[in-house]
Amino acid sequence: MQARTIEAGDKVRSLLFQAWFWTYTIPMNLVWLPTLAMPRAFIRQGLVWWCQLTMWGLRVFAGVRYEVRGREHIPSGPVLIASKHQSMWETIAYNVILKDPAVIIKRELASMPFYGWYATKQQSIVVDREAHASALKRMVADAKDRLKAGRQVVIFPEGTRKLPGDAPDYKPGVAALYSQLGVPCVPVALNSGLHWLRSGPWRKPGTIVVEFLPAIPPGLKRPEFMTQLQDKIETGTAKLMVA
Repeated sequence: MQARTIEAGDKVRSLLFQAWFWTYTIPMNLVWLPTLAMPRAFIRQGLVWWCQLTMWGLRVFAGVRYEVRGREHIPSGPVLIASKHQSMWETIAYNVILKDPAVIIKRELASMPFYGWYATKQQSIVVDREAHASALKRMVADAKDRLKAGRQVVIFPEGTRKLPGDAPDYKPGVAALYSQLGVPCVPVALNSGLHWLRSGPWRKPGTIVVEFLPAIPPGLKRPEFMTQLQDKIETGTAKLMVA
């Protein structure tokens, strides 16, 4: 699916979007540096504005829109959101789709200049995958802290982006969170990989669909939870993977 033909017009529109993206991203990163010494709310507001500009540019220049389905499945209280991950798009979009998500990211990303500084100040949950058991313990503790603050915890259960059609590879971290947090887990299916391609700057016009699926209640045994989670996300995503 990822190898779909990129038309000449799509390439032009993609490059226009890239030009737009860097036109505001570079100055915003620089102008917002002083907010690293301010309360988190300032970073949060800048992040929302940046994400909104990105969504606008995708629609206007690249012809990529988005649709959100199943918001009614998101509980009003503490919740773990487990999302399919096909592109950078969802890491941007959740900041405008959700109220104040705490996204679980790899330590490599947290070490990046600018992105990592802002992600750390935003109180993303950073995971060092080389630390194994201690990393899981820290992740759970940080997730509990974010939930107490009224935020939603977002995890990508496969740990990295997957091309459309790739075999699923769900990691144990999501099960550790589910069993320790004791909150509902909302699976999320999406088709962003059809429109925000993983290799190169190319975008394909169309509508990215994000679908929040019925929540998995807390208290299930780990094998049953993992089976339900994978089945729900993969089945829901397959239904959305229409070119």
